[in-house]
Amino acid sequence: MPTTSAQSARLVVIGAGIVGCSLADELTARGWSQVTVLEQGPLPAPGGSTSHAPGLVFMTNPSRTMTEFAAYTVRKFSSLEADGRRGFLQVGGLEVATTPERWSDLHRKAGLAASWGVRSELLTPGRCAEIWPLLDSGRILGGFYTPDDGLARATVASQAQRRSAEARGARFLDRHTVTGIDRTAGRVSGVVTDRGTFPADIVVCAAGFWGPVIGRMAGVSVPLLPLAHQYVRTAPIRGLRISAAEARRPVLRHQDRDLYVREHGDRLGIGSYAHRPMPVDPAGLPRFDDAPVMPSSLPFTEEDFRPSWRDTRELMPPLADSAVAEGFNGIFSFTPDGMPLLGEARELPGFWLAEAVWVTHSAGVARAVAEWLTDGRPSVDVHDCDVRRFEDVQLAPHYVEERAAQQFVEVYDVIHPLDPPARCRPLRVSPFHARQRELGAYFLEGGGWERPHWFEANEPLTRGLSLPDRDAWAARHWSPVAAAEALATRERVALYDMTPLRRLEVTGAGALAFLQRMTTNQLDKRPGSVTYTLLLDDSGGVLSDLTVARLGEDRFRIGANGRTDADLLAASAPQGVRVDDITAGTCCIGVWGPLARALVQPLTRDDFSHRAFGYFRAKQTCIGDVPVTALRLSYVGELGWELYTSADLGARLWDTLWEAGRELGAIAAGRSAFNSLRLEKGYRAWGQDMTAEDSPYEAGLGFAVRTDKGEFTGRAALERRPVARRLVSLTLDDPAAVVLGKEPVYAGGEPVGHVTSAGYGYSVGRCVAYAWLPVPAAAPGTAVHVEYFGEKVPATVAAEPLFDPEMSRIRS
Repeated sequence: MPTTSAQSARLVVIGAGIVGCSLADELTARGWSQVTVLEQGPLPAPGGSTSHAPGLVFMTNPSRTMTEFAAYTVRKFSSLEADGRRGFLQVGGLEVATTPERWSDLHRKAGLAASWGVRSELLTPGRCAEIWPLLDSGRILGGFYTPDDGLARATVASQAQRRSAEARGARFLDRHTVTGIDRTAGRVSGVVTDRGTFPADIVVCAAGFWGPVIGRMAGVSVPLLPLAHQYVRTAPIRGLRISAAEARRPVLRHQDRDLYVREHGDRLGIGSYAHRPMPVDPAGLPRFDDAPVMPSSLPFTEEDFRPSWRDTRELMPPLADSAVAEGFNGIFSFTPDGMPLLGEARELPGFWLAEAVWVTHSAGVARAVAEWLTDGRPSVDVHDCDVRRFEDVQLAPHYVEERAAQQFVEVYDVIHPLDPPARCRPLRVSPFHARQRELGAYFLEGGGWERPHWFEANEPLTRGLSLPDRDAWAARHWSPVAAAEALATRERVALYDMTPLRRLEVTGAGALAFLQRMTTNQLDKRPGSVTYTLLLDDSGGVLSDLTVARLGEDRFRIGANGRTDADLLAASAPQGVRVDDITAGTCCIGVWGPLARALVQPLTRDDFSHRAFGYFRAKQTCIGDVPVTALRLSYVGELGWELYTSADLGARLWDTLWEAGRELGAIAAGRSAFNSLRLEKGYRAWGQDMTAEDSPYEAGLGFAVRTDKGEFTGRAALERRPVARRLVSLTLDDPAAVVLGKEPVYAGGEPVGHVTSAGYGYSVGRCVAYAWLPVPAAAPGTAVHVEYFGEKVPATVAAEPLFDPEMSRIRS
């Protein structure tokens, strides 16, 4: 039920496109009674992206969240009607492959569809041509068919939802151009238009590609780039119309040439992403009445489309005698990572974003934002969509423009999960970066950080290793050096750069009580203690996992996952408690392996024996000349410490450890080895293995919950939340088999779950995968199958941890 504050709050939505209309409908359905939607253009087609959107909806996406957004949009729009027209035409979708790489990727995509519950089928070339007779079956290798996809009629769906919202009391005011955002006492308080000011307790910017313009009025960064995208309609094509319907055949995607095709009666609509990026300054666009067609429809640049028209006719030879009758360059929004911008802005409390949302995901996004505003949390995980996910450096205009343009170029490309962006690199580097380059580091990127995945200097260690062959996909961004580094960590000692880990300090009287209330584990321990704990939402979902070191009575060092953790803690801190993000000014080296003590002890005057410096303890000491905070932790399952110091001393710390480690055979090791070792040990990665949709007990993290310590966020919900599924460890039965993550898991011949993260366990001699499975299929010893590129790979649910279950190595 909506809260009293939600029912009475004055909420203004900026923009009456598909997102604004969907949001007003979702909010009023939840009891919001004072909703005003402001639109600069005329209704029902105000001239933004919604007014020209071709409407194709393909649900399957590498992101489960985006797939769920699209699935909800299909379900909702299928139930909508306005003036006798349906909101969704469920004609299906068909993606064809003309290259072996694409055909392989369609097998992977079929696996994603099974993981996320989308019906799909892989088709032969002949079957594709039966569905789309214009296709040249000799040019294609096969197709990926999704019968529940189709065409969203964006203006129809907008109109139906607008009427529904108006029936519940919402106001829609067109021809109101926003000119300013009011704030009072540091919070949003109103929206100024050319026709008056509208007081507001909450403002949601759903202005589409005008979002950055509105953001500047509010002092809020809206990191999206408007880009023009070409769309044409052909002249009538003989024999195309099979009925009076607008469209009957599936929406077609020819991604090898960055094209999609849909029917418009006896004509075809063709969209192309094959042309150069064409950025648009939204501030320079004409008003609706001054635009030749509409503000979002720019003049067609025929020369840019010429190669795409040639590619279309090659795929569909009957078009040889046809022609392009009309076209335009329509504006859409792209972000640096291709994901929407959702949530409350960091810079202005009460100012929310629902931006960079395509029609495909519009109703699903609106539902999530409405739930967030009403209940304090969405029902689906949105951490990859949260506008606060970006670092300050990732909000720089040049960065946004370059990365967003890259998203446009790659929108239909076959993208490996580890493929790093090509532009704006290197951006963030640790103090050890120069040393890592000297060792031949192979860098990938995460959170803007350059992160070494292995080091070519360790290539000699691969001699004599016997490793299974990898297919081309699994071999991308992998090297046998990673295996050598993992084994060297198990046998000797290795240095790991842990600098990208988010580091916070919480200080002040009341810091302990604050953290006790915010997290699940018992933190009331003497200074020098370290505790693994969780941040939960009110429903008991895992918002993040934290490592908390108590360095003093009122001083805590926290290892967190991202900037949203810092935002949550800072926003929740009581007066007298400070939350400082110290990541940029500090660095960290993980020293791990059975010889870790032999490396570190000679460099310090403090006692690093197990008795004097036990597991999950912290100590402030010096390593050589460098003051450090040493935490006896290990994310790889071996003896060792995390050593933290200031960034200016980072290189000295590295050199000190490196020189002392030579006689011990110490190496530098990268993220690829790190991931293998943590999977063998059963350590979870938040955001990958568990999210806010999952409870600690489901995720195997019940040990980090102490319900007897008193009240904490989510405690009451945990007591009544059932456990219907579990995160479990799988081992592939074939020691040569490999999976990578997001593959479907089958039990009894039916898809019942999906892999979260996976990697080869070099110590256990087989691939290890973590997966969500229903409780009946989650018992150790249960036989399952993981589908990898269409092949059902036998696997077994394993008891965890797979490596050193007695914890003897880590506690030595």
